[in-house]
Amino acid sequence: MLKGLTKAAMTAALLASAPLAAAAADITIRATANSNENDEDYDGLVVFKNYVEAASNGAIEVELFIGTQLCSKGAECLQGVADGSIDVYISTSGGAAGLFPYVQVLDLPYLMADDRVAEAVLQGDFTRKMREMALETSDGAIRLMTIGNTGGWRNFANTQRRVQSPADMEGLKIRTVVADLPQELVKALGASPTPIPWPELFTSFQTGVVDGSKNGITDIMGMKFPDAGLQYVTLDGHAYMGALWWMNNEKFMGMDEDMRRVIVDGFYALQQATFASPKRKSIQAYADFVAGGGDLYVPTPAEKAAFAEAAAPVQDWFRANVDGGDEILDALIAGVNAAEANLDAGRMMDLK
Repeated sequence: MLKGLTKAAMTAALLASAPLAAAAADITIRATANSNENDEDYDGLVVFKNYVEAASNGAIEVELFIGTQLCSKGAECLQGVADGSIDVYISTSGGAAGLFPYVQVLDLPYLMADDRVAEAVLQGDFTRKMREMALETSDGAIRLMTIGNTGGWRNFANTQRRVQSPADMEGLKIRTVVADLPQELVKALGASPTPIPWPELFTSFQTGVVDGSKNGITDIMGMKFPDAGLQYVTLDGHAYMGALWWMNNEKFMGMDEDMRRVIVDGFYALQQATFASPKRKSIQAYADFVAGGGDLYVPTPAEKAAFAEAAAPVQDWFRANVDGGDEILDALIAGVNAAEANLDAGRMMDLK
């Protein structure tokens, strides 16, 4: 009898909830990431979807398109955001640089010292400044919602030797994207920039077309680059791998204020998820790299300072050659200075 009553109660509860579950959402958001379900971008989107649908009480539905179902390249995807066929898209700075060249400020080396500084900066007025600039550049069509992380920190890795100083970079062919800034950085450190499409990089290591790259450890291990000969990683942490989350501005502004607040809070939850995900995934990735015979080198403070000094001219190049470069670099430097001051003050209180 108890089993029968329990089953009847469960059936009644399911029937009672069925009309609510079947009700159509008032707003549908089509979100895409050109990655896969093992990526930090996917982790962030899952958190975003869960938060927004729950916090809106079902008024907003988030549809996820992972891979290249809606678009395959940065320019194409951003055009989709502008025309409204895509509501949310995540790009790297390189992927968005064609339309928003000043976002390459995130690739300027040795400006943010660690995760705490980077995360504080990206949650503050620096991101709001970049949002303002992107809205102006796109004539109000594309809105920057937040900046998260996609892969941790960029480090120099190569097939030839341990790199402890800029002098060790001389003669190495380092893979870069087509964008100018990473090529300027590689040249400043004495190596030769070699643009290679990402899908061709494994074979390029095997054949010696390139000797190294600028990647995070999760990308290195996910693509099995050690199997192609990549055996040396120097943890110089020259750039935080920022993930730029874009949204169609008309879609966002067309919602009432309560729903916009849900979206904004959803992107905060997404940002926190992408901050955390690479930290966890990198633990096993580093362990696997070393277990496979990889050489993992941590530069001393003096050695890292030598890298920063050698790369300093890249900031001058950025100011002189990138539209909006002065404005956005000043905003980043101000954000870093404020974050470091606040963090140092907090540490001193925590130490007492």
